[in-house]
Amino acid sequence: MTVSLEVAEGVGTLRLDRPPMNALDVATQDRIKELAEEATRREDVRAVVIYGGEKVFAAGADIKEMQVMDHAAMVVRARALQDSFTAVARIPKPVVAAVTGYALGGGCELALCADYRIAADNAKFGQPEILLGLIPGAGGTQRLSRLIGPSRAKDLIFTGRQVKADEALALGLVDRVVPAAEAYEAAHAWAARLAQGPAIALRAAKESIDAGLETDLETGLAIERNWFAGLFATEDRERGMRSFVEEGPGKAKFL
Repeated sequence: MTVSLEVAEGVGTLRLDRPPMNALDVATQDRIKELAEEATRREDVRAVVIYGGEKVFAAGADIKEMQVMDHAAMVVRARALQDSFTAVARIPKPVVAAVTGYALGGGCELALCADYRIAADNAKFGQPEILLGLIPGAGGTQRLSRLIGPSRAKDLIFTGRQVKADEALALGLVDRVVPAAEAYEAAHAWAARLAQGPAIALRAAKESIDAGLETDLETGLAIERNWFAGLFATEDRERGMRSFVEEGPGKAKFL
């Protein structure tokens, strides 16, 4: 299979494996959606790492496959393409991308679906679709502009240029840069820490932030208020507050 989901100690690793460049063909896109939905359902998956391997994250779509598609075919496929990536973005658990090597086009768009991005020092990001006479079609025009701002996103999308890890960090496109050999380990550690946390509260935090960004402040505050009050019905809230009172802050165990 071109994508797998491996689960250990609460962390699910969504691993791309389509050598040599992890090109995101239709079958791979569909498999990403299938496994993202599986990670959403599985109770033993409490956090997710997206990883392409030691050499490359994903160098974009399969251009040879796309070249033979006409307008009618892409009208049908474009929604399925977006849906596969949106399934990753909607995993209601912490998601981190461990990016090594190239994350271009669809690869960059996949990384954008994570909550947090850790880049190897050899990583390169870009949305080069304009060089093919296209624009990003898997969420790049929307998620990139929301993450780094419209003018910076336009620079990358209009020019199609690639940025190295240090510039990606300065732009806010990634959150940490580590030596290449440590990228997966660092991402897994981030996920493993959160996998020990209160699952419903983490879901509430993620959905409040993501939904709130898509609406006005007043509606966003209502979303937050409803989740906040709802958490008072959870066992994790009882456990967390009891631990705080009896043992002090930061000592609650949620598993």
